Amino acid sequence: MASETISVREGFAEFGEWKTWYRVTGDLDAGPLPLVVAHGGPGCTHSYVDSFKDLAALDGRAVIHYDQLGCGASTRLPEKGAEFWTVELFLAELDNLLKTLGIADRYAYLGQSWGGMLGSEHAVRQPEGLKALVIADSPASMKTWVAEANRLRKALPGGIHETLLKHEQAGTMDDPEYLAATDVFYRAHVCRCDPWPAEVQRTFDAMAEDPTVYGAMNGPTEFHVIGTLKDWTVEERLSQIDVPTLVISGRHDEATPLVVKPFVENIPDNRWVVFEESSHMPHYEEREACMAEVSAYLRSRDDA
Repeated sequence: MASETISVREGFAEFGEWKTWYRVTGDLDAGPLPLVVAHGGPGCTHSYVDSFKDLAALDGRAVIHYDQLGCGASTRLPEKGAEFWTVELFLAELDNLLKTLGIADRYAYLGQSWGGMLGSEHAVRQPEGLKALVIADSPASMKTWVAEANRLRKALPGGIHETLLKHEQAGTMDDPEYLAATDVFYRAHVCRCDPWPAEVQRTFDAMAEDPTVYGAMNGPTEFHVIGTLKDWTVEERLSQIDVPTLVISGRHDEATPLVVKPFVENIPDNRWVVFEESSHMPHYEEREACMAEVSAYLRSRDDA
């Protein structure tokens, strides 16, 4: 399918008194399962997972990106405190989006990082319309995530861990020295592309401009998790997922094998693919290979 023949439309889903921005690449009435792509964070934007729109050209399927509440072009709520930003809120937003687009009875879902956490929470409820699930670079337990992040940063050269720890203990996470050390970790375990793709940089710029959701639910960095998700886990509920699931991660991912392992061990029907040259963003670091794997899996579920 030639890219110039693919339709693109944007809109807003009314969500209570707020609005969720979305973009549909492709035709929702086409035969293949429409794919909803959920970004991470919490508090990122759709930009850094924008590459998954490649699947519209590969498969002729509609690919839906959206900015979650508080992010990007959706309603911003910087005045809301941590108690507002809950898993239940984002599950309700997802359900509302599916209904608005008229696809609640038949769809695929791909969630990256926090988006995969949200996807697992969605899937354990066994929604009838969910026919395919992709969990990309995600934890099943934040305690395991933090433990592995600390292991990874201790292995970085040049006293990076000690610098990070010093500022975390002092509460000076806005210090340029702390930010520089954080960047070393991110370029080793979040995105190894050099330079970062413009789409990835746009998301990080947006988060710096409005850190409301990320700060409330996660914390100041990927590895200093002090927000409301710090004790989150879905491990004991994963056996309730009744849809075949593709699990993906990168060899150098902050979502290490130990982080991903609960999905593989507990989801009854799953396949795990590790991208050897990637960290947390195989969808850019090994874009063609990643899209090929996701495409093959989704095509195997199109008749479900």
